Amino acid sequence: MPAIVLARISHQLSAATAETLAESRALKPRRLRRFATKLGEKCGLGLLLVLGVTAPLSAKHSPAAFSALDTARIERLTGAKGALVEKEGVFKVSVPRSDLSITAAGVHITPPMGLTSWAAFQRVGNHTMVMGDQVLLEDQVNPVMSVALDNGLEVTALHNHFFWDTPKVMFMQIAGMGDEARLAAAVGKVFAKIQETSGGKGKVPTADLDPSKTTLDPKKIEAVLGVPGVLKDGVYKVVIGRPARMHGGAIGGAMGVNTWAAFVGSDDKAVVDGDFAMLESELQGVLKALRRAGIDVVAIHQHMTGEEPRILFLHFWGIGPPASLATGLRTALDTQKR
Repeated sequence: MPAIVLARISHQLSAATAETLAESRALKPRRLRRFATKLGEKCGLGLLLVLGVTAPLSAKHSPAAFSALDTARIERLTGAKGALVEKEGVFKVSVPRSDLSITAAGVHITPPMGLTSWAAFQRVGNHTMVMGDQVLLEDQVNPVMSVALDNGLEVTALHNHFFWDTPKVMFMQIAGMGDEARLAAAVGKVFAKIQETSGGKGKVPTADLDPSKTTLDPKKIEAVLGVPGVLKDGVYKVVIGRPARMHGGAIGGAMGVNTWAAFVGSDDKAVVDGDFAMLESELQGVLKALRRAGIDVVAIHQHMTGEEPRILFLHFWGIGPPASLATGLRTALDTQKR
């Protein structure tokens, strides 16, 4: 007779229950199934596997009975209406971007075609998880990102979904884990910031700079970053590689696993653009450091598949005194575990 297997035990069996379970070895399959169901209800088991026979837990003891989402509170705190997907235990709130007039290759894009901001809530153990996607114009991205980060949410991706769209639409993924009310309130602030910055009220940093007219002093930037760079064709560029593995071999900076920054301008005003190579665990720290320094984040994505460890890439753009920009980059670098 095969051994009895118990999975997802919510609390230990009593000695008496263990004895009863041992007696089940003599039961025939049909009676064994009924026995397993009753024992699962009695002991609070999420799932009881007995001799390969599964017995699901009754509704009154199901995980949902102990961890139902407060959907009314989520709607109130997010300021958005939602719908419950009972099969998956997910409550999803949505905000269609009906305020936008977007065309892509001459096609009028409406909210059902992918212009809806949303956030989905699900219980995981004693905590709540949230994931979502925010539909943003370019001038909204960084103000909304700062609100998300400042209120305890993570930003996990930033990219486009369309080609040839006018105006340009970006999509920013958010995530979080913890207290339901705190997460819902944070999402509500994100939605509110989207509304506040709609209609061209976001930030568009500009500067009249040309690499051919660069006069900045590279030594001042090097003194802050602590890494030497190369000045060529009016662009001062610093590259910092990091090791990884892919297809069984070692790869590094020359293969594209690098953080770089390119400066153009004067000692009073410059632009910096570049790329951060990060572990997944480093992304949030780098994002927060850049945003606090007033440096905009313009993309978050991967460049490779199958690399070890997994490397994410973040592209940035900033305008200001080069020493200040370099300080912001140095602070972001210092958050990384190297």
